[in-house]
Amino acid sequence: MKIYTKTGDEGTTALFGGTRVPKHNLRIDSYGTVDELNSWIGLIRDQPVDDHSKSILIQIQDDLFTAGAILATDPEKLILKNGKERLNIPKINNEKIEVLEKEMDAMDQELPPMTHFILPGGNQSVSFCHITRTVCRRAERLATELHAQSPIDTQVLKYLNRLSDYLFVLARKLSQDLQAEEIKWIPKKY
Repeated sequence: MKIYTKTGDEGTTALFGGTRVPKHNLRIDSYGTVDELNSWIGLIRDQPVDDHSKSILIQIQDDLFTAGAILATDPEKLILKNGKERLNIPKINNEKIEVLEKEMDAMDQELPPMTHFILPGGNQSVSFCHITRTVCRRAERLATELHAQSPIDTQVLKYLNRLSDYLFVLARKLSQDLQAEEIKWIPKKY
């Protein structure tokens, strides 16, 4: 199989199911941003994180491929002519969302209470985690805009929302593990 097909040379690409759309289509932007998010998660996984977190990050990357496939599927072609679903893969479900919640709860148990907003940074690995969190928020914004135009599986929206929270807590955990200073944002008063 060749990597290049030349079918996108005119500025269009195919959704899962074959429908061709412009490369600037909101659906393409949505799953493209999920792909970008997945790459940033890979960068975090390459940082000095514990083995348990690495295994969770691999699971998250797998989930993001699923989310991307869901976003990349033409809603008019979700069901095949034989009545079966086009995407014959496990979907994003409550269990996957609960994994993120349980991981956050476990990390929170070990972290000092948060009393203020925290400035992103303190260590390169922590900064990568915060950048990834903001990419996740962008992916969520695009997916919610897409959902408003053409409804998608709402589990994807929930997952992206929870994932950004997970990435924030992971950034705090990395700060603690790497002994990086968390700088509180305390607005100046006039």
